[in-house]
Amino acid sequence: MKVVERYILRRTLEVFAAALFWTLAIVWTTQVLARIDLVTDSGQSALTFFEIATLILPSIIPIVIPFALIIAVAQTLSVMNTDSELVVIAAAGSSRSTVIRPVIILALAASAFSFAVDNGVDPYARERGRQLVAAARADLLSLVIQEGTFRKIDEGLFVQVGERLPDGQLGSIFVADSREEGIDLVYYAKKGSVVESDDKSLLVMADGVVHRKTPAGEVSVIRFTSYAFDLSAFSSSGDRITMYPKDRTIAYLLNPDPNDDIYQQKPQSFRAELHRRFTEWTYPLVFALIALAVAGDARSHREARINPLITAVTIALFVRWLGFFVTNQAQSSAAFTPFVYAVPIAASAVAIWFIRSNRTMELPIAWAERMASIGRSISDRLGRLWQKLAGRRAASPGGA
Repeated sequence: MKVVERYILRRTLEVFAAALFWTLAIVWTTQVLARIDLVTDSGQSALTFFEIATLILPSIIPIVIPFALIIAVAQTLSVMNTDSELVVIAAAGSSRSTVIRPVIILALAASAFSFAVDNGVDPYARERGRQLVAAARADLLSLVIQEGTFRKIDEGLFVQVGERLPDGQLGSIFVADSREEGIDLVYYAKKGSVVESDDKSLLVMADGVVHRKTPAGEVSVIRFTSYAFDLSAFSSSGDRITMYPKDRTIAYLLNPDPNDDIYQQKPQSFRAELHRRFTEWTYPLVFALIALAVAGDARSHREARINPLITAVTIALFVRWLGFFVTNQAQSSAAFTPFVYAVPIAASAVAIWFIRSNRTMELPIAWAERMASIGRSISDRLGRLWQKLAGRRAASPGGA
């Protein structure tokens, strides 16, 4: 590899690492916040939460890598063009392959890494994550005896224990059950306990009342001396782990179990997931080609055009959205399967045509002029607003 190629590769790799880190951090944070209820609702430890949060990473890495790469390539080449480095490279007699080769090498490495994570790490991480979630749901005994807080056991079923008594009994038990549509049941008991009977977990409540509200709005109150609430159905349901196509390894997708309940219900979803695995890893390479087609040539920075980074990311977003769309449609219709492959192939072909013909892939000039006009308008409005605020501050008694 030439010195110039190593220079371009090093600069692109540095920006790629930084973009990948921050983009991954933002996406990972949003995904983690959506699962914070695992700690607040099921009473699990912080260690379990962080383990599940870590297991999320393999599922978002293949999605983030292409965008981090296109940001790195477009930004690096754009800065090199602004600093006239691309002009110097071309004037020195180097061909465009001097710029293209290091970018393609980095893109191939990113694609290989994406394939390895998507097919070698993510399925096992997803399986482990489902095991942890199932264990959290199955641990009902520790969940129920938490004092002073509402605990969600199932959709529409909440339990609160006011206190734990010295003899192992539970005091001030509150149960809200709205799982049956149109009927709300509220149980309150002064005492109770969790007992095991015939391999069943029972919440036995004593000296309490149950309020029953019907769809017609009628409310009935029944007092009881003892009432047993069966919890075994929920703890046993936690032992069963449902594995979806995204949770399966590529070997399983190639030869799924005919007795798999999910496969029997939606066999096309398994085939669609397999085709997604075969194409997902190509997007870093596709996005690298788009970035080269947008920012890979030496251009005068005085030309009126949209920033290459904005152009590259806009085109990439459209291509990725199209890929997601046809993949989702392929889960229910096999007719969309060819389009799963057609989207990255067509995008690559268009980008390669621009590169080979020495053309620049860019948004229409009219768009650039309109965006520049909007930018100037916003800047002028902000300037006038700032002047008004500064004038009011100066005119106020406390102004300088």
